[in-house]
Amino acid sequence: MSDRTELLEAALEGLPHGVAIADLEGCLAFWNHAAEELTGFAGADLVGRPVRCALETLLAGGTVQWTAQTSAETMPGRGSLVHVQHRQGHEIPAIVRVLVLRNELGARVGMAAVFHSAERLDALPHGEWHDKNAEEAGEAEFEDRLEAEFAECAGSHLPFGVLWITVDQAHRLRKTHGGRACEAMLEKVAHVVGNGLRPGEEAGRWGDDEFLVISHERSAETLGAHGQVLAGLARTTDFRWWGDRLSLSVSVGAAQAEEGNTLAELLERAQSAMRSSLNAGGNRVTLAPGRMACSPS
Repeated sequence: MSDRTELLEAALEGLPHGVAIADLEGCLAFWNHAAEELTGFAGADLVGRPVRCALETLLAGGTVQWTAQTSAETMPGRGSLVHVQHRQGHEIPAIVRVLVLRNELGARVGMAAVFHSAERLDALPHGEWHDKNAEEAGEAEFEDRLEAEFAECAGSHLPFGVLWITVDQAHRLRKTHGGRACEAMLEKVAHVVGNGLRPGEEAGRWGDDEFLVISHERSAETLGAHGQVLAGLARTTDFRWWGDRLSLSVSVGAAQAEEGNTLAELLERAQSAMRSSLNAGGNRVTLAPGRMACSPS
């Protein structure tokens, strides 16, 4: 049992998000390294203290309810926005989710809070959203998975890349046929892209007319080739609206993570490559150059 506990603690310590766990007596039992980095408080400062006392130390605004009634369902989407009081005195906006921990019989054994900096997430490049509700619903969970997979691959030196995809006709269709037609077209593209994904890949909305694919292709070249396949699938899709057959094509930017890349840098490279495809007339894939790429002499 002690070996299993050590394995679990090691896994939680490696997560990029802060994790706090409270026992049934309401005392803080675990505080991982990411939580220490975000708040400035070491686990030794908080573990063993009553949760309520610990939270009053940390939360400068907003509330997180650590009660028997709290569950994941009470905090949908991105969770609750709070302001964490850093040990040095300044405030940090953070997104917090609180979960009930239960054993295999369904009995409650404790509570857990998972949190991360809202400032850090907001710094990631995104596509443009006109509807903030759509942004909250469409990106939140996918963004969390994107960050977690990037951190895991960076730590283990596994290949990681993204395809930033925009639908060429979306802006014009929204103007000529309305929002419902455009959303129907985007749903069609999402279905086609989803069917073209390889094992281990994920895709999600990344803006009004944009998608992001998380990929683990071995090289930038194979990532670009995969982008060509997805672009071809979109191009041959039969989309009809009230009897009219409307053509589809996508502009794709492909970027493979490099040593020392941050996630924001990787997304900026993919976004820039996508815009190059779009500015060249659309219906094409552009591979983002490496940071050390040189012009031929």
